Amino acid sequence: MLYNKNGDLMKKVIIGMSGGVDSSVAAYLLKKDGYEVIGVTLLLCDSGKEDTLVAKNVCDKLGIRHIVAERKELFKTAVIMDFIRAYENGETPNPCVICNAEVKIEEMLKIANELGADYVATGHYSSIVVKDGKHLIKRPADLSKDQTYMLYRLTEKQLSRVLMPLSDYTKEQVREIAKELDLSSADRPDSQDICFIPDGNYKGFIENFTGKKYPEGDFVLTDGKVVGKHKGIIGYTVGQRKGLGIALGKPAFVVSKNKDKNEVVLSDNEELLFTTTVNLHSVNIIGINSDDLIIPVTAKLRYRHKDSPAILTLKGNTATLEFKEPQRAAASGQSAVFYQDDILIGGGIIK
Repeated sequence: MLYNKNGDLMKKVIIGMSGGVDSSVAAYLLKKDGYEVIGVTLLLCDSGKEDTLVAKNVCDKLGIRHIVAERKELFKTAVIMDFIRAYENGETPNPCVICNAEVKIEEMLKIANELGADYVATGHYSSIVVKDGKHLIKRPADLSKDQTYMLYRLTEKQLSRVLMPLSDYTKEQVREIAKELDLSSADRPDSQDICFIPDGNYKGFIENFTGKKYPEGDFVLTDGKVVGKHKGIIGYTVGQRKGLGIALGKPAFVVSKNKDKNEVVLSDNEELLFTTTVNLHSVNIIGINSDDLIIPVTAKLRYRHKDSPAILTLKGNTATLEFKEPQRAAASGQSAVFYQDDILIGGGIIK
């Protein structure tokens, strides 16, 4: 057991160390605030080996213990296989959303219990606040780095033991702290792609992982007219315009996919991509007890979208969003999340 200078028992926290600058500085801030800090790197896929080395270097620099916990099989089952199934079903999944709740936070909580730690911490740009006895997710001060979208599947039980030290910092401030501390993660670039597909070639990854060659099929217009051949339905997403490999003499967009017919439906009418009604399944609500309600919210359909006013109708673990203004490319498999003011109250997967 460790005690602070006042003789009080120090709270113990484990923090997920990815090798990035955010988790590095978050670990420093926790130690500075008087916590007993342990860095934990979850080894989820083969591409994480360099990240693990950087994380260990940072922990050594900060004078904190570092642990590596391999969770490759769990990650494969819960995240990668789910990702592949979604694409095979004609959907566009968001694996980071699944990973945060079902792998990273949940496994970190198990490790915290084993180590006798009070809390789990992350380097996300968001914060946990307590309101009326409920643990809620709040947007950070720097809205340009808002990562609350990725956390909507967390439960209040999980949130009661989660710390997010970066909520009041900008990215620039975080990098400056890392440079002042001479941390090896200070200049590492932000991750832009899915961690297990660093080159962004989703189709190539799926084909290599499954050993399957997904068959070509028809590009069709909304009236059913065949206008060309696509290279496998898993290589396209609703709203896509670039990289279609077909010339129609005018810009065309993917407006839907039909997995049963192995068709990708195109149109030059971008208005077909817009809708005011979005239906959701697998809904998770945070801080609201009712399973059946109608409330005004703001909501967004993708991580980088700006949220817009909508009416949320919740029925159990399904919901409907009725937007005031039409929304573009509500892709099946993506997540929609909703807010009241700056509090994330939940989200679900688009049907």
